[in-house]
Amino acid sequence: MLQVKAGNMDTMGLLFERYHRPLFGFLFHMTGQREASEDMLQTVFYRMLKYRHTFTGDGEFRSWMYHLARNVLVDHSKQNKRSAHQYDLAELADRIGGGPAADERLLKQQEMDGLHNAISKLSAEHREVLVLSRFQELKYDEIAQVLNTTEGAVKVRVHRAMNELKKIYQTIDHERTAHKL
Repeated sequence: MLQVKAGNMDTMGLLFERYHRPLFGFLFHMTGQREASEDMLQTVFYRMLKYRHTFTGDGEFRSWMYHLARNVLVDHSKQNKRSAHQYDLAELADRIGGGPAADERLLKQQEMDGLHNAISKLSAEHREVLVLSRFQELKYDEIAQVLNTTEGAVKVRVHRAMNELKKIYQTIDHERTAHKL
């Protein structure tokens, strides 16, 4: 990013190749909306170019990048007051298909849907810290930089988020099991 800041725009392509997948994953896990996440991804990279002068090189590039992504998410949520996760049932039916392993795939898909449902019910603060730590695999010190807080505060948030996620998932799983009976 320091090279981009100095005017070498060719390295921006390298940054895109290296970071577009994890950044898209972060945005998608936060919104549950594929198209919106793709649009926001482009916005983040546009803002990297626009605000390249703000990157000092003191901290990690990923922390700065996720900080920009968080700002894009805030802007998106202000513009769109839609639900956090919306799943396409037709897409789910296409993936499940038929055959001898269909029941197994269906069960696995139901578990994944339950987990996604539980994640979507977390508070935005808890969902964000889990996505950054578990899905994006950022270290606690990097998350602290992104969230502008201490590493200890991040550890507490992750712990609380995991406890909340477990409770929500168990409730969803219990309701699904009771519904089958």
